[in-house]
Amino acid sequence: MRTIFLMAALAVTALGATLPKGNPKDVGLAADRLARIRPAIQAYIDRHEIAGAVALIARRGKVAYLETMGVMDLESRKPMQPDTIFRIASMTKPIASVAAMMLYEEGRFQLNDPVSKFIPEFKDPKVAVPTAPNETASAMYRTVPAAREITIRDLLTHTAGLANTYNGVTMEAYARLARERQPEDTVGDMTKRLAKLPLQFHPGTAWAYGPATDVVGHLVEVISGQALDRFFEERIFQPLGMADTHFYAPPGKEARYATAYTPAQPKGLKPTPRLPGGARRYFSGAGGLASTAPDYFRFSQMLLNGGQLDGARLLSPKTVELMTSNHIGKLPLWPTLAGYRFGLGFRVLTDLGEAANAGSVGNYGWGGALGTIFWNDPKEQLIGILMIQVRPYNHLNIRQDIQTLAYQAMVD
Repeated sequence: MRTIFLMAALAVTALGATLPKGNPKDVGLAADRLARIRPAIQAYIDRHEIAGAVALIARRGKVAYLETMGVMDLESRKPMQPDTIFRIASMTKPIASVAAMMLYEEGRFQLNDPVSKFIPEFKDPKVAVPTAPNETASAMYRTVPAAREITIRDLLTHTAGLANTYNGVTMEAYARLARERQPEDTVGDMTKRLAKLPLQFHPGTAWAYGPATDVVGHLVEVISGQALDRFFEERIFQPLGMADTHFYAPPGKEARYATAYTPAQPKGLKPTPRLPGGARRYFSGAGGLASTAPDYFRFSQMLLNGGQLDGARLLSPKTVELMTSNHIGKLPLWPTLAGYRFGLGFRVLTDLGEAANAGSVGNYGWGGALGTIFWNDPKEQLIGILMIQVRPYNHLNIRQDIQTLAYQAMVD
C-alpha cells in the first residue's frame, strides 16, 4: 500500500511547499485502509454519477492522502489534477463568516447588534403570515411586525428568517427578486432589495437555509470599506497562501476549472450551462468562490490551529471556539443533518448517535451545492475534503462515504 502514499506525496510535492506532507503511519492513519477511498469513489465514476474527484485527508497538520480520480471534463478526458479548481458554492460561507469575525475581533460590532445598524433597509422587518382559508386576500400571505430585529448572529446561524428558494410562503417573491437581478448589480444592490421582502418567520425562532451569508458578505464590505473580493484577497487568501481561490477565473486559469455536471436521463451526466458573463462585481459571500483542495486545506488547517497558519493569525482561538459552538439550541436543521446544530458559519456535530456516521462530537464543516464538502475534527486533529462537480448530488452517498472512509483509516 506504499504506492498510495507515494502518489499523494508526489502530488503534494508538485504543488510546491504549500502543503505539509506526512506518512500516514506517522499521523495515526493506516495506508492500506486509506487505499479503500479510491475504489469507493471510483465506483461513482464507473456508474457515471460523477466525472472525477479530488480527495484530501490530513491529520495532525500533515496531508497523508491526496488523490485524484477520473477526469476534469468528460469531453476532453483531461485527467483530474491536484490543483484542479472547483466551484465550491456554499463552502464560501465559512470563509465569509471568518471575514466577519475578523471584524468582530476588531471591535466593529457585537453578535447581537441589529443588522439595521449597518444596513438601514433592514429596520422594522415584517413577517409573512400565510393567509387563512377564511380570509379574503389577493396574496398568499399578510404581514405582521417582527417580534424583534434581525441580528448579525441571526445571519451567521441562518435563523434570520430571510426569504429563500427552499421553503416558506415568500419563495415566489424571492425567485422573482433573483430573476430581476441585472448584470451590473452588486450583492449590496441585491441585499437592499432582499431587505424589502417579509421574513418567513420571526428572527431566532427557526433555522432555514438561504441568502443570509450574502448579507454577511455585504456587511463585511460596509464595515471594512472594502469590496468583498479585496477583503478576502488581502486579509485571508494572501496571508494563508490560497493562490487559487477566486470569485472569478483570472486569465490563464480557466483551463484548470472542472466542468460542472447535472445528472442526465436515463443515466450519465450532462454539462451544466455556464452562466452568462457580467461585470464581475457580484461577490457572493454565500456561494461565489472557486478553489482547490490544497487551498481549502490551508483554510481548514488555520481553523483547526485555532485561527493561525504558518505565522499568519486571522482569529483568536477563543473566537474559533465561539464560531464552532452550537448557537441555535435545539432548533433542527434538515433531516439529512440529524445530530448536527449550527455555529457561526458551520454545522456542528452535537449527537454522534443521531448523526449515524463516524466522527467526533464537536466536528464542524460545510458543503457546496455541487457536492464539495469539508470537515474539521478538533478532537482527532483530522481534516477531510472532497471536491466533485455535480448538482444535484443528494441522491449520492459520496459525502457520507468519504467521512466513513477517513475515520476507518484511523488506527490510533
